[in-house]
Amino acid sequence: MMNETNGTDAVPATLARAEIGHDTKPAARGRWREAGIALSLAVLATGAAVFLAWPSSEALATDPPAEAAAPMAMPVSVAVLKARDTMKWDEFSGRLRAVEVVELRSRVSGAVDKIHFREGALVKQGDLLVSIDPEPFQAALNRAESLREAAAARVELTRSELERGKQLVDTRVVSVRDLDQRTNAFREAEANLRAAEAAVQTAKLDLGYTEVRAPVDGRIGRIEVTVGNLVASGASAPVLTSLVSVDPIYVSFDADESAVAEALASVGDHDIALTEIDQIPVEITTATTAGRTVRGHLQLVDNQVDAATGTFRLRAVFDNPDGRLVPGQFARVRMGRAKTEPALVVNERAIGTDQDKKFVFVVDADNKAVWRQVRLGQPSDGLRVVVDGLKEGERIVVNGLQRVRPGALLAPEIVPMETASASAAGAQDPTTSVAAR
Repeated sequence: MMNETNGTDAVPATLARAEIGHDTKPAARGRWREAGIALSLAVLATGAAVFLAWPSSEALATDPPAEAAAPMAMPVSVAVLKARDTMKWDEFSGRLRAVEVVELRSRVSGAVDKIHFREGALVKQGDLLVSIDPEPFQAALNRAESLREAAAARVELTRSELERGKQLVDTRVVSVRDLDQRTNAFREAEANLRAAEAAVQTAKLDLGYTEVRAPVDGRIGRIEVTVGNLVASGASAPVLTSLVSVDPIYVSFDADESAVAEALASVGDHDIALTEIDQIPVEITTATTAGRTVRGHLQLVDNQVDAATGTFRLRAVFDNPDGRLVPGQFARVRMGRAKTEPALVVNERAIGTDQDKKFVFVVDADNKAVWRQVRLGQPSDGLRVVVDGLKEGERIVVNGLQRVRPGALLAPEIVPMETASASAAGAQDPTTSVAAR
């Protein structure tokens, strides 16, 4: 009974477990099915939303596109082109020349006793430079003075004898012939006295010549004869040293006929111009002026043209108080005119280079950049003369040139032409190369 009961009870339990294991797989498949349905619904909903939001072909055909945003205006510094009085300059090369050049020689023969100067120093007129041994000349002076005293005594003696003879001739104690002899003796004594005085003067001059002094203000050269050497006198004597004047100083240069004619015409009538050429300014720069320009004036126009070169030899004069300008130096010379003339000028920073062309950007009435080729003249007080290509009153880009292109819209800021500087917006070198149009 026990076995039967257990057997009967075991079967339903086994079946129950089998049913439970059989129902587990369909439940999992149901859950996956539900998830797939939900995902499909989400995709369909998203597609419907996109479809509803996308415009129809009719709408695309009828609706105009939105306008593009307006371009930004480029800020630049602009100056208004104006005419100003300018000086026309012509450039040449020249050499500095001393106004006075002296070769110092001894005027008496003797031994060099002492040198009193430092080579290359500036000296003043009258400064003692070289001493010649003075003792022989002092002795000659003493001898001449002694002879003068003897001659003076002889004059006194003959004078007294002449006076006595005049008194005795009336009483016939002294004959007329004797009186004539006394008169001639007195005259001879006076002549000898004058000769003795001249000898004294000569001896004094020779003694004075033993001191070689500077005849002019200037810069002394090197010593050519040292102490102890014997020197002769006269033009053939050896040079002791040389001296060149410093202030003022000349600059000699050659200029073509047309430039000279224009410069003289700026003064006035030709005959007047030749006498008033000091109205024509001349400027120079040298290696010792450190870029500083020195201004002087024209001093000489030669009286003939060099047939070989077709040029005039000109000379200008300059003040040189500090001695910075040295004779013999090379100089860059600029010769101006006596009067200024109106001309258009532009700042160097406004000028660009396109291969072999010079150009500027002009700002038109619509504030757009216009490329303009120009022909330039000479510099004038930091600006550049414009010969052709621009008109007075036009607006010129003076800074920011390297960022500007033809047709670009600009936001101009007006600045004076003279004060356009590198600190302004977009400053550039005046020779910046910009691509062609």
